Amino acid sequence: MMLFLLLLPAIVMFTVSLRKIPYAKRILSLISFAVLIPIVRLFMLPKPYPVWGSYLVADDLNTYVLLVSSIVGIGVTLAMLTLDRHVRISGKDYRRFYRFFAVFWIGLIVSILANNMGIYWIGLETATLSTVYMIKTNHTRAAQREAWNYMIVGAIGVSLVLFGIIMMYASAKPILGEDAMDFSMLLAHAKEIPSPYLFEIGFAITSIGMFVKMGFFPMTLWLANIERAAYYPVAALFSGILESAVIVGFFRFSDIAAAVNSSHLFVFIFTYTVLTIFIISFLIYRAKDFVRLFALSGIEHMALIALFWVSGGVFAALLHFGAHAFLKPALFLSTGVLESGGKYKIAGALRGYRGIRGKTFYFLTTFFLLAIISLPPSPMFFSELYGFGAMIEVAKESKHLLAMIVAILVLLMLLSVIFYKFVEVYQAMKYEGKERVKVVYTTEVLAFVIFAISLLTLLSPVAFDFLKGIS
Repeated sequence: MMLFLLLLPAIVMFTVSLRKIPYAKRILSLISFAVLIPIVRLFMLPKPYPVWGSYLVADDLNTYVLLVSSIVGIGVTLAMLTLDRHVRISGKDYRRFYRFFAVFWIGLIVSILANNMGIYWIGLETATLSTVYMIKTNHTRAAQREAWNYMIVGAIGVSLVLFGIIMMYASAKPILGEDAMDFSMLLAHAKEIPSPYLFEIGFAITSIGMFVKMGFFPMTLWLANIERAAYYPVAALFSGILESAVIVGFFRFSDIAAAVNSSHLFVFIFTYTVLTIFIISFLIYRAKDFVRLFALSGIEHMALIALFWVSGGVFAALLHFGAHAFLKPALFLSTGVLESGGKYKIAGALRGYRGIRGKTFYFLTTFFLLAIISLPPSPMFFSELYGFGAMIEVAKESKHLLAMIVAILVLLMLLSVIFYKFVEVYQAMKYEGKERVKVVYTTEVLAFVIFAISLLTLLSPVAFDFLKGIS
């Protein structure tokens, strides 16, 4: 019954999108609010809760990820109401977007709640394929080209994930049989896996596939190119929701890998994420427009989340994940106003706002820009403190404290490059360029208010206690 309730809003949305009816975009946006109702109900149920036998199981981790994703989805659909005020889009393309958003949401629910590696892969593939068609709602040549590029890169990523899953399944099959596809069974019997090296190789291949889908080294530019070519709500979905499905899979796989051999896991992920952040920091320094800046920054934050998680900083990783999930879509949606008339100019972008809506937009966008670079009281400020602290604890246990302190200093130097770039962009937005009057709409402001309230909620004692309980 719960599975039906979770999928019902997406099914209704898909059905409505097939019909040409008056006020379709308003109806479809309202339906997206219904997504939150069964998720809140699921969030409040005792855990673990079997949504569909042992195949889809809700626990505190995945219901938190699902709740965050549903709030992001509501914010995105609110901003979609005024998309045609900023770009050229037909009613047919509106309905097409929601049609594939419904398919995307079904794939997301399946992948996030999956307790089976095969089902996780099916959900992830469904979400990936549906986003290809959302990119194609923009009929420019650049968007059509990047949609095909995403199809190719996405196919590479999910193929690596599938191949790695097969190897992990094969490593545990002698002791678990067909249950070797089950996440919980693998975690419970990780110490007994007869071929740990086979599992570790499979995990490494799967991780690389997931990292490719998040834009990590060596495929870093494709994500920024796609998000630049697509409509900005699609970019918001990429950064705030699709990466949720990928990262929750990484959490599941890495927990099992840590039980098999924690030192191998840490060295592999540490090397990969630091190399990614090294490359991203200089790409961000050279970024010339908002979307590329925000897209590359998202890769940096996902790398930090992965690094904090394998360092044992589960609380830090989940706090950082929640903050990123609210901040990055808000910034992508703000580009619809900042880049008014399709002019991608940073200078003067925060000038020319009038009235309550304009001033509210100005204030919230400033807040989001400063929060994304971890200035207090941003949740990212606290998550990085806790995350780097967890890395030092790992080093103390392995007697490599000095090497870890040097590594953290290198990371902080790279993050300071990103900090400098964002401060430079903010100064240009506020003080440089000509002032042009820009229009902000009520639903857009409402979406930003939802993101701001959700972000501040992460700093509440209740949220801190809940996230610490997961760890």
